This record gives sequence, C-alpha cells and structure tokens, in this order.
Amino acid sequence: MTDPVERLLELLAQDAGSERLAQVLPAARAAGAAGADLDRVERATEWALRIRRTLTEHRRREAELEALFDTASDLAGARDPDAVLKSIVRRARLLLGTDVAYLSMNEPSAHGTSMRVTDGSVSALFQEVRLGMGEGLGGLVAQTARPYATADYFADLRFDHTTPIDTAVKDEGLVAILGVPLTLGSRVIGVLYAANRTTRQFPPDEVALLSSLADHAAIALDTAHLLEETRVALRERNEANEVIRANSEAMRRAEEAHDRLADLVLRGADVPEVAAAVAKVLGGAIAVHDSDLGELARIGATKGTPARSAVNSSRATGRAVAQDGTWVCAVLAGRELLGSITLAGRPDLTDADRRLFERASVVTALLLLLRRSVAEAENKVRGELIADLLTAPDRDPAGLTARARRIGVELGVPHVVLVADGASAPRERLLAAAAHLASVGRGLAGAHGEHVVLLLPGTDAASAAADTARVLGKAVGAPVTVGAGGPAAGPDQVVQAHAEAARCLSALLVLDRCGQGGTPADLGFVGVLLGERADVAGYVRTTLGPLLDYDASRGTELVRTLSAYFACGANLSRAKDELHVHVNTVVQRLDRVATLLGDDWVSPERVLEVQLALRLLRLVG
Repeated sequence: MTDPVERLLELLAQDAGSERLAQVLPAARAAGAAGADLDRVERATEWALRIRRTLTEHRRREAELEALFDTASDLAGARDPDAVLKSIVRRARLLLGTDVAYLSMNEPSAHGTSMRVTDGSVSALFQEVRLGMGEGLGGLVAQTARPYATADYFADLRFDHTTPIDTAVKDEGLVAILGVPLTLGSRVIGVLYAANRTTRQFPPDEVALLSSLADHAAIALDTAHLLEETRVALRERNEANEVIRANSEAMRRAEEAHDRLADLVLRGADVPEVAAAVAKVLGGAIAVHDSDLGELARIGATKGTPARSAVNSSRATGRAVAQDGTWVCAVLAGRELLGSITLAGRPDLTDADRRLFERASVVTALLLLLRRSVAEAENKVRGELIADLLTAPDRDPAGLTARARRIGVELGVPHVVLVADGASAPRERLLAAAAHLASVGRGLAGAHGEHVVLLLPGTDAASAAADTARVLGKAVGAPVTVGAGGPAAGPDQVVQAHAEAARCLSALLVLDRCGQGGTPADLGFVGVLLGERADVAGYVRTTLGPLLDYDASRGTELVRTLSAYFACGANLSRAKDELHVHVNTVVQRLDRVATLLGDDWVSPERVLEVQLALRLLRLVG
C-alpha cells in the first residue's frame, strides 16, 4: 500500500484540491493505521492543507494583479469611449469575481447619474435606472467622491433609499454592492460598481483594487475624450492645424510615456527604474517618497522632502500642485495615500506634461500596491516560520531549516534572538517595522505571545539589541524595549535564546529601562533577581567559573578562601584563623583570585556580584 505521506505529496504535485487531500487521513485510518503512524499522517495532512491554502491565496493574488495589469494595457490602447467603458466594467467583474458589474456616468446638467454600461445584468429596468445626486449608494458615491460598500443594500440606512432605485435593485436581485468614484482631478465623472446577488463583505484590499482600476480608467477615458475632441477640432478648424498638431504630439508623447511606464511595471521594474523613466520623459529631477515621507527613489537634484501640506493638497484635489518651484503629486489607491512623487527643474509645466506627471503617480500607485502585496505575503511566511520555530522546534527541525532556507535564512549559522516590546506603540505598526528590518537584514520577524520576535544573523547580541531598539523606536515613533539572547544556531538553540531574551526583556521593563536594548550579561546579578525564570546556575558559572574550574583541576580551595575572606569582613588575620593557614597563604590565594577574575574584582560592583554568586553557590550547591 502506498505510504499516506507519499500520497499527500503526490496529490500536491498533481495540484489536487483540499477535498482530495482531506480524504487521505480517513483512508489511512480505514487501512488500519494507528498510534504514531496515524499521528504522522494527521500532521502531514494538516501541513498539506495549509500549503494548499497558501498556494490558493497566492494564485488569487497573482490573478488579481495579472487582471489589473491586463486592464492597464487594454485601457492604454483604447481610443473609443464606449469601448473603454465596456473594458472597465468587464475587468471590474473579473477582478472581484462578482455576479454583476456596471458603470454610471454623471450628467452635470441634470444633477444626477445614469446607467451607461452593465456586465452580468439581466433586468431591463435596472439597466435604465437613473440616480439623482445623493440618492441610493451610487448617488452618494457620485456626490461625496468616496467609495461606499454595503453587505446588505436594503438593510443599510447610510444612504437615501428611493422607490425607483430600490425597485430596480430588487428586480436585478442585488444584495451586496461596492461603488467607487471615477474622478478627474476633483471632478467626479461617474461611478464604477461591483455587486453580488448574495450577502458579501468587501474587504479593504478589494476596495483599493477597484479604486485603482477606476482611477486608471478615468485617465484612459479622459485620453479617449481628448483624442475625440482633437479629431473634431481638426475637422472643424482648419486654421488651427498647428495648434492641433502640437496637441496631438503632446498626447502621443503622453501615451508613449504611459505605455513605457506601464510596461516597466508589467516587467517587474522597481521604484527607481520607474522614477528614472519619468525623469527622462519630463526632463527634470524626480523623487518618490512613501506615506511617511521616507525616500524610496531619487533621480537628479531635488529639494529634500515635499511639504506635508503640499501632499495633502494634492491628495484632496487629485491633481499635481506647485510648491516653491517644484511639483508634488500624491500617489493614491482610491483615497488611501501610498506616497508622493516630486518633480524639480520644471517650474512651468504645460497641461499635457502636468497630466503626464499625474499619470506617472497612478503607475507608481500600481507599483507600490504590487510591492505591498508581495511584502505582505513574504512577511506572513516569515511570521509563520517564527511561530513554528518557537512552538514546535522538535516536530520537524529539518523541515524548519529547509523552509527558512527557501526565504534566504540559514538557521545553521549564528543568529541573535530579539524580543521587542513597544508599550505605547500599536502592535501592528511595531510588527510591520520589525518585518521590514528583518527583511533588510535577511532574518525573520513575527508576533509571538504579547511581543514581537526577531531573528537576525550575527553574534553580537548587545549591539543588535541596542540597534534594534533605536531603529524600531524611530520607525513607530515611541520607545521600544528589546531583550536579546544568543547567538544561537539551529531550532533548539533558537528556542533557548528566545527564553533568555524574554527574561532579559522582563528585567529591563522592571528596571524601567524602557526604550533600551540589552542582554543578560548587561544586567549582571540584577537579571538573576528580576528575570521571570532566574538562571541561577548560569549566573554562578559566569561569575565564579574560573575559580571553580581551577579548584576542580588542582584540588585548591580558592572558592572556600574567598568565602571565608568575605565572612571575616575582608580581615586577613581573621580569615587565616578561620582557614587554619598562614596569613601569607591567604594573600597568595587572593592574588590567584585576582589573576583568574581580573584585578577589578575588588571594585564595589564586582565585590557585590561575587558575594551574591558565593551565597547562591552555597544555596544550590
């Protein structure tokens, strides 16, 4: 009979579904498997199902991104407005996997919005419905220029229900609806919808994806309308040929630039490559910053970081704004601020170049969304590995090592284990900062218990703790305390180093050393007294180890002499009587102690540690 574990691997290789994977365990039980063999099959089945879920999630994300990029290519080549609208709606339904997608266009003269294109609709009444400004979910989106989603349309009282609209929605059988605005600058030109005939929640990533598509589509629509207007102007005004040719050339240049930028994103280019392409097209210096004004790329000479007020102004209007001779454009995914792009060296931009600059911000938004999706997936894998390392290191050490190696982490080399606590910082923000630090340092980061744990390559635990506390504190804007353990190599040592780091962190917090990093060695005897699980034997060994080894190998009594010396109040005469030896013998033994422990062993701090170690030695043996 085929081994059940091999059968699971075979099914994974065949891309079998979760149902077939789940059938292996009952089959093994029916075949007589029991005890350890059945436990092994059960664990293997759990891992196989987890791998299947991970693969399914990755494929879903890849399909969404591929559909989004295909949409960018389709819209970049579209010239007919009706064709653009149909492509938008078809892709929206594909991206979110909904029953129906549709698009309404605003009618400024009539103060409302009417249905223009539908995909998946079966109701003639619904296809002809018209929404007044502020009426229904779509009218509210058109009026406020903000996305709205409802899991149950008829039970949602956030917007104005009217009889004609509710009748049309009921005739179509819609229940869950998501609507996002199509905007040009601060002007809403329409609303893009995705809807289901059953209850459904629309998570933030789906809202961001549909909003990105709507922003991209609005620009493509604007391009199509501009081209149409250009063709009409060519027919009606022969005397404006030169002006029209100039406009056409500018539009052609914008299209080529847009295609070039979209192609860079589709080929997996990074932010600096896109910034370099934009700088070349516009003939200026380009800088790209994230939402916290951290620099992502810089091409040419630009003036520091953009003012937060300029970024907020661009975010509010959706247009590039001028600031001290430079141009700033917010990089948005819907209403979410992903960052900003700055153009220097071009104080006077033509309308075409300004649109091109704004179009570059949309392409940059697509790129940053892609980077975030990839980073989230990688951070999830790294976080799961940290959890498995600390909770079940003995279950499959070789498997843990192999999983780490697949993401560029070699557990066989020394690593420092760090446990971080940001008392006043949001845990999600601390975890995100730790994940970024671990990714840059080719390590691991994840949440474990109440704290965030990092595994970084290296052997200097003290330096790693101090550096990590400083970097994370700056990233989250609040003090972060870090305890360190190690170095450790291999899953078993990592678990021990984590326990050591956790004890160190506990002692640091009790000592009110918030915002600092440290190791047990930095705490000395205080770590023994205040740690959650004091390592008494380790402290005694660290403090008196050279004396214990010397006595054991030579049969001397240095430890006994030192105990008698302190018990007699550091009086040599009383100590020699206690030991029944000559005073010179006591002096010689103390000289040997100084040689083994260092000349500073008589300093107040060292004397306190040595006396504590001697007392602990008498207590625990």
